[in-house]
Amino acid sequence: MDPEVISNFLSEQREAAPEDLQQSFLTIEDFWDRKLWHQLTDVLVEYFNTPASASQRLPLFRKFILSFAEKINQLKFVSLGLLAASQCQDDHERLSFLTDLTKKVNKPSSQDAYVYALVAAAEVKLRLYDLSSARKDLDKAESILDTFDSVETEVHATFYRINASYYQANEDFGAYYKNALLYLACINISTLTQTDAQSRAYDLSIAALVSDAIYNFGELLLHPILETLASTPHAWLRDLLYAFNRGDLAAYNVLEANLSKAPQLDQHKEFLYQKISLSALTEAVFRRPPHDRAMTFHTISKETNVAPAEIEILIMKALSLGLLRGSIDQVAEIARINWVQPKVLDPGQIDGMRVRLKEWDSSVNQLGNWIEGVGKDVWAA
Repeated sequence: MDPEVISNFLSEQREAAPEDLQQSFLTIEDFWDRKLWHQLTDVLVEYFNTPASASQRLPLFRKFILSFAEKINQLKFVSLGLLAASQCQDDHERLSFLTDLTKKVNKPSSQDAYVYALVAAAEVKLRLYDLSSARKDLDKAESILDTFDSVETEVHATFYRINASYYQANEDFGAYYKNALLYLACINISTLTQTDAQSRAYDLSIAALVSDAIYNFGELLLHPILETLASTPHAWLRDLLYAFNRGDLAAYNVLEANLSKAPQLDQHKEFLYQKISLSALTEAVFRRPPHDRAMTFHTISKETNVAPAEIEILIMKALSLGLLRGSIDQVAEIARINWVQPKVLDPGQIDGMRVRLKEWDSSVNQLGNWIEGVGKDVWAA
């Protein structure tokens, strides 16, 4: 593009800008005239992130930034494009804009920028309910990401966020849970608004509870985002997760009345009861010392509050899910458990472990004293 045309365009944009932002245009013109592309890019990113620049983003991108697009960092170029795309009239126009942007950066030297633009386009496709096309874009992005030794955190964060949105739209709760947590691992949660943080905590909690692939909530229970539900109308959901983690059927029965507040939980009541029963079983096994894990069905029923008729099926389910390892004596109605899946412990469970360690220490001392007593003659010899 003719430099004079660009210069005139920038002058027009400077005059149209709010008075407090006009100085930025003088800097932009100066860096452009001196071909200081790195500095120019940084100033443009800063300007585009200013809310007052909204109406100027698209014209600046189309008539100015595209003229030197290949001379600047391609990841920042895409960032500018995404900010400009936010000003498109609707998602159809936005998708067309992002599709063109994706093509521009689809080069061997800028695959990170290509992924960044590709997943942004996938997000728009999700809003347009074109799930199959969005999935193709996300799969393509994931295959490229897997080839990188390292990539900007923002690229990974965007991928995980949009991938999570896809799985949420498809009600694949296990995959949503995994990707949503990976997204949170890529960002500083203090950058989220309170509403967004609470919404994500709520969605993660629902996914953890209704997924048939998640029986260990450790990552979520330890994540600070869960605390955003405290002192909110959804605080009961946080309490419910902790009840599941410790296999507390009594607490579940108290909190069960809240399930109607969350349609997805209300629809999975039967499954949730089975899940809390499994948690109660693993907790009952965990509380016992390793040498005392041959448990009768009656004992399990008493300790878990699960009906005796359901115990055998419950144990078989736990074994099949890998929550426990062991065997069942159906005739004697005894379960012999030799391993229980590790999980995050609450203070009460930690105290229980402390007690068991003290008991173990005491039994070791007793064994040592017994050996010393019966072996006196040997030691004397």
